[in-house]
Amino acid sequence: MPVSTLPQTLNSLVLRTDFSDDAAWHAVCAASSAPSPEGFAAGLSFVSELRFAGLTIEEVMALAGSPRRSFVFVVDGVTVRDSEMPILVIDLLREPGRWFRVVPARMWSVENNLSLANMDFANFADNVDPDGTFRGFG
Repeated sequence: MPVSTLPQTLNSLVLRTDFSDDAAWHAVCAASSAPSPEGFAAGLSFVSELRFAGLTIEEVMALAGSPRRSFVFVVDGVTVRDSEMPILVIDLLREPGRWFRVVPARMWSVENNLSLANMDFANFADNVDPDGTFRGFG
């Protein structure tokens, strides 16, 4: 089945593009949807369809379609191979193609604030560690 657009989801999209490790995928899903110690949780819809296997950042952007979605989370090869499971976050609106990674424990912060337009993509992307991963402010 050819890919023409990203799936419409009720919550923020977490798109699986690496299918090399099912256990890692399930671990990422569990860790990124777990509530913070304060009780905050990300509103996520997980999509695991082989037709999205191997998509690049550019290909994900090309499939974005509707302007309703301003960002997308991607579980790629780096996510499944790295012990921290850093999830790729791609800006689809203000600076299309700009990206950073987020550890699952901070997923709620990124998702909640971007979904509500409480903060801009740059607020997170400008506060990553030297490896390009957001682990929290401060």
